[in-house]
Amino acid sequence: MLDIDEMGQKEIQGFLHQVGYGHLGCIHKGKPYVMPMYYYLEDSDIYLFTTVGMKTHDIDANPEICLQVEEIHDPLHWRSVIVNGRAERLTEQQDIDRAMHFIKEGNPLLSPAINRTWIDSSGRAEVIAIYRVYSGEMSGRTTDGVSSR
Repeated sequence: MLDIDEMGQKEIQGFLHQVGYGHLGCIHKGKPYVMPMYYYLEDSDIYLFTTVGMKTHDIDANPEICLQVEEIHDPLHWRSVIVNGRAERLTEQQDIDRAMHFIKEGNPLLSPAINRTWIDSSGRAEVIAIYRVYSGEMSGRTTDGVSSR
């Protein structure tokens, strides 16, 4: 049997800081919906960067979210963290500017997308939305391949 260990809060924070992407769970039309999502960790705050659309509509309608982040090397060596929390869209320009600063620092490849507005296939302008996640609880599990058999 594979030994699965609990991660401590310091290990969880370090892991979230290292990875930067995961799967965001929210409610879409009354049903669970999961999508890949980049996030940014600044101190203990998690920020989600996206464009206005279905995700933002769903999060605004029900801000209770779940973020699952994992790192899988193989079936015996993996780590996984779950963050349950409440997402709040940033609306104050100083908060948006602050978040944009460390988002650009954390992932320079996003800069072209951040610095321009584009039109989608339906003719709508893509508009950026940033959310701060207030975590209610975080938990993590890890295994290093050791078996207790």
